[in-house]
Amino acid sequence: MDLWQSIAADGFEQVLFIQDRPSGLKAVIAIHDTTLGAALGGCRFMHYDSEEEAVFDALRLAKGMTFKCAVSGLPYGGGKAVVIRPPGRSGEEAAFRALGRIINRLGGLYITGMDLGTTVREMDWIKSETDYVTDTTGSLGASGDFTAKMTAYGVYLGIRASLAKAFGSAELRGRTVAVQGLGKVGYFVCGYLHRKGASLLVSDLNDSLVGRAVKQFNAYAVGKDEIYQQACDVFCPCALGGIINESTVPLLRCRIVAGAANNQLAEQRHGDILHANGILYAPDYVINAGGIIVTAAEIAGRSADEARVQVSSIRRTLNGIYRYAESRGISSSEAADRLTRRRLCSVRHQP
Repeated sequence: MDLWQSIAADGFEQVLFIQDRPSGLKAVIAIHDTTLGAALGGCRFMHYDSEEEAVFDALRLAKGMTFKCAVSGLPYGGGKAVVIRPPGRSGEEAAFRALGRIINRLGGLYITGMDLGTTVREMDWIKSETDYVTDTTGSLGASGDFTAKMTAYGVYLGIRASLAKAFGSAELRGRTVAVQGLGKVGYFVCGYLHRKGASLLVSDLNDSLVGRAVKQFNAYAVGKDEIYQQACDVFCPCALGGIINESTVPLLRCRIVAGAANNQLAEQRHGDILHANGILYAPDYVINAGGIIVTAAEIAGRSADEARVQVSSIRRTLNGIYRYAESRGISSSEAADRLTRRRLCSVRHQP
């Protein structure tokens, strides 16, 4: 499918291709759906092998944000900014200030924040040109650790809800969880699970992180290509997207897939395949919504404690999806999509 077909098929409202010659900025802002409110989504700063790859990343992530906000009951839509990082170069103030001016021209249609490759520093640069930005100095989301902890906390609650659904008990003691990816969120997930008595299998490209997890959590190290075929109760992907695919599904020896990674299903049909194989799937945009819930709390002026309470609702949302799926004999991924589209449609058709 080519670019224009993707934009039309997925119902994007706007896609902005940005070049600012004085600063060298090259970026894409994708605004997927603002039915529920302004589009929320972070600013990603990465090197891409091609400009096309950067555009499709923005599209994929923006659509995911729409679904994440809608299923979480947030009054926001989905968007994403992707700033293309030239090889060997770090963020420059002029480029992010230019991005801020462009976001400001959108008049509140899109609100940005931190994402992969960006920090409070870049958000402060954007803030100097627009108020439509979160995660700036002194804000609730300024501590990346807090946002990551809340994302991990939501994943932890989702794992417990999934255990209760699959095994009749949310108890983690005696359960084995295979965690793929030990970045901030994945590492915090390990901490929550370890404290409740789970046995951990861990894998990451960074050997030092693996070694640290082995020492701190008494985890067992697994090679990056072997993590899929480990006998476990829960496979917890916390790294790349698209990892549930034709090659990996036959390897899985788990009862549950529940993790923090975005866009875990390479294609939507892979959720149905998991269901047919007797594997319970916690839809990624439900279980990993803790970060965007914190962002919404920041915009509303809520405290960290209030944000944590709101993140706790992920467990209730996931249980509702499991009940809906069971009552209709469909996969949990299909159930989540139906319920999300239902909310969007109901708002669109209000007088």
